[in-house]
Amino acid sequence: MKKLFKIMRDRLSAGEDLVLVTVIASSGATPRGAGARMLVGAGGRLCGTIGGGSVEYRSEHIAAERLEKRASLVHDFSLTKDDVQNLGMICGGAVNVFFHFIPAGDGNAIAVADEALRRFAAGESFWLVSDLAGDGRLSLVNRDDCPEWLSAHLNAHPQRVNEGGRDVFVEQMNSSGRVYIFGGGHVAQALEPVLTGAGFRCVVMDDRSEFAKRELFPSAEEIKLIDFNRIADSVTITGEDYVCVMTRGHAFDTVVQAQVLPMHPYYIGVIGSRAKAAGVRQQLIENYGISEADCDQVTTPIGLDIKAETPAEIAISIAAQLIEVRAGRAAK
Repeated sequence: MKKLFKIMRDRLSAGEDLVLVTVIASSGATPRGAGARMLVGAGGRLCGTIGGGSVEYRSEHIAAERLEKRASLVHDFSLTKDDVQNLGMICGGAVNVFFHFIPAGDGNAIAVADEALRRFAAGESFWLVSDLAGDGRLSLVNRDDCPEWLSAHLNAHPQRVNEGGRDVFVEQMNSSGRVYIFGGGHVAQALEPVLTGAGFRCVVMDDRSEFAKRELFPSAEEIKLIDFNRIADSVTITGEDYVCVMTRGHAFDTVVQAQVLPMHPYYIGVIGSRAKAAGVRQQLIENYGISEADCDQVTTPIGLDIKAETPAEIAISIAAQLIEVRAGRAAK
């Protein structure tokens, strides 16, 4: 989304009309769910996707029509059995798409894009609100400045909200949550770029300077050289965050978990065998006073069971699990 906001700001400022295409509702086996977006200009799609295939192709043509008519539109693709065949789709369902016409130089849209880019850079949580009843006017909100009627809908699930005569689409653009990776070894080096590419913000930490170097993690948000015995001196982990523990030994894994578990991150996964996990769990309970309930929050072995063996394969299994966890969080 950062790229979309940047292109939107630059193109509008340069005098180009745009259409922001957004899936505002979907059901069945549609290509993309609510929140999928693409930006269309005079020359066609500029960035983003709503799933490819014929629906996206037809949406580009509808967007071109919106540019000519200089007006917004909500269009329903009802993918019945015949529609699926006619559209060349391999899946059915219904898709509601909002085509938001944004005129060149639109001061509100440019200001929203500027502010969104600032909030991305600052690592702030925020939501984008599109006023469907008011021709798509965009605004940004966070939990502190959100209208009371909308506050209950600020979660990770993109949704259309009809309440009190209002009709808006609200979607979280950025979360303050990060993935804290403890240990900068081979698995971490394979994992971080996969997670970053999937939209996670990664912080990699190690207590060895040779494993806490930017050249090993060029796309990470931060790399920190820390003392594993004093984690709170370097980072503050919240309920928005994910934790991946993959240090160089059982002792360090235990020390890290003993400090992180009371912070109650949204997810904590630990690399290693079930036998290792059982031993660490016993130490956490007996030596650190960690409760059984807190220990139950640990996912170990980390990652989906895809028979992964190499660091690259293990990284994919971990990334897949975090994507699954994030998707489940959005559905709540």
